[in-house]
Amino acid sequence: MEDWLHAHPEIKTIRAAVADLNGQARGKRMPVRFARKALEDGVRMPLSVLNVDIWGDDIEDSPLVFETGDRDGVARPTERGFVPMPWLSNPSALLPLWMFTENGDPFPGDPRHALDTVLKRYAEKGWTPIVATEMEFFLIDDAGDTLQPPPSPRSGKRRLGGEILSIRALDAFDQFFTELYDACETMDIPAEAAISESGMGQYEINLSHGPALTAADNAHLFKLLIRGLARKHNFAASFMAKPYAEHSGNGLHMHFSVLDAEGRNIFDDGTGKGSDLLRSAIAGCLAAMPDSALIFAPHGNSYDRLVPEAHAPTGIAWGYENRTAAIRIPAGAPVARRIEHRVAGGDINPYTFIAAVLGAALIGVEDDMAPPDPITGNAYDRDLPQIPATWDRAIEAFAKSKLLPRIFHPELLRNYAMTKRQEKQYYDELTEAERIDLYLDTV
Repeated sequence: MEDWLHAHPEIKTIRAAVADLNGQARGKRMPVRFARKALEDGVRMPLSVLNVDIWGDDIEDSPLVFETGDRDGVARPTERGFVPMPWLSNPSALLPLWMFTENGDPFPGDPRHALDTVLKRYAEKGWTPIVATEMEFFLIDDAGDTLQPPPSPRSGKRRLGGEILSIRALDAFDQFFTELYDACETMDIPAEAAISESGMGQYEINLSHGPALTAADNAHLFKLLIRGLARKHNFAASFMAKPYAEHSGNGLHMHFSVLDAEGRNIFDDGTGKGSDLLRSAIAGCLAAMPDSALIFAPHGNSYDRLVPEAHAPTGIAWGYENRTAAIRIPAGAPVARRIEHRVAGGDINPYTFIAAVLGAALIGVEDDMAPPDPITGNAYDRDLPQIPATWDRAIEAFAKSKLLPRIFHPELLRNYAMTKRQEKQYYDELTEAERIDLYLDTV
């Protein structure tokens, strides 16, 4: 990491940051000459900074605050190392951190450690999850009283409807997307094809598959990048689940397979059907879905997306090549057999989201679960068990879960439930305009 700084003398300032339970980057800005100290000694911050609400306020009655004297942890660099921040005017770099206690143990309330813990359970079996994400977002002009797409720099016109897979809609913002791909290259974020989506001013970029922790880092950094770069172009890029009531919301779909010690996909049985391990993993994902809804839909606005026939799954079911199902098994060569988890909104924390999905799949395998039959046709027309449709119900299911303690540390579960209860209390007092303003640039 020091070599990187020597190779980039243009860097003048560092942002050293952890990801909190909402996926917000929280940390410190420092001159580059203090970077070596951060690398060697870490960065001291209160442990409670991982457990603040979406506004950045302490959680009332949290044991991390007054009960324990609001003690410090030591945030240390992740293996990612320094990452350029090309959306800023002055040359700067981000140093991603994760949190440890004073005695050097991983802090169990850190969402990145939560994912790492799940991955260690896979490693004990000689398995490596491989993950890719589909990142949906809106480009939004929020300068006026109402949200609308930004005008095209090429034509000056606004895109007032959905244009699925429209090349014209992409070319309208050619300069923005060119800068975005250049920035992804600089930050080592594996951005693949961009497409125009069904919502007004909505787009999607896929991030290539790779090890799960790297995939989570990539998704977290991509969200920071695109929000910052859009503001540089005088509009917003938002992963808010449902910015427009009349248009489809933002999803964040996760594809994953699992490789054994010899590099073979354990979901592949040489046929389109997939292996028994694939079906057990599917069953685990379905079983944990009601309790995990608060992770897949973490905010008040998230539940505006989870409505029937709005391109977001509401029933708990799976199917082959079926995009109305919560779990889809894509077609293709058997060696690439994988699970697509389609429930989460774009507003999730990538670390807790990927941990929840992989943890549930592992429970399905360990318990030799069997899924129901795959569905065909329109899932919205079927009588299926339902994902919690409100924030209240999701909080209750999360807090009472018997499965989630097999995935997450009790301290993280407690902190997360307290955070969401406090956020809901204050969210209920906001106007609709205040709710949009809250989430547009944060989630």
